[in-house]
Amino acid sequence: MKTNLKVSLIVLSLSFLTLLSYVSWLDSTTVKIIAVHQEENFSEVLVKNFPITNAGKIKWWLKNKELLKNKYNIPRPGENGNFYINFWDFGEGYKVLGKYDRRCFADMKPPKNCIDKTAVFSVENDRDGSILFTVYNGTYRMEIGGEVTKS
Repeated sequence: MKTNLKVSLIVLSLSFLTLLSYVSWLDSTTVKIIAVHQEENFSEVLVKNFPITNAGKIKWWLKNKELLKNKYNIPRPGENGNFYINFWDFGEGYKVLGKYDRRCFADMKPPKNCIDKTAVFSVENDRDGSILFTVYNGTYRMEIGGEVTKS
């Protein structure tokens, strides 16, 4: 009986380590930016291979925010200083409207100017200068000093 318990614990531990390694690998794969669509102070960024963990998403933003500003001129604050960036999983690419709940882009000619709405991350600022990160299961706030806390 003790041998079966030891074997079960070893198998469970190995499975957990394998899963942990896989998630770490997914979070470290290179994010590919497919396109950026802009409408006033709203930016829509289509991506592939985006990190899957909340920490990985925020870390990616902090590491790449200067690249996004220099290469794509985002964020683009409006007259009031506010901006909003939504990152969408590009999935299977551009599609025709044809299905409920697709995001279509006015800066592209139809018919293939839509994507399935699979938001993976969003970044915006608020009135006091904090940055808000929205992920699947909540919102995180980065204060002016750089501290990130879950709201």
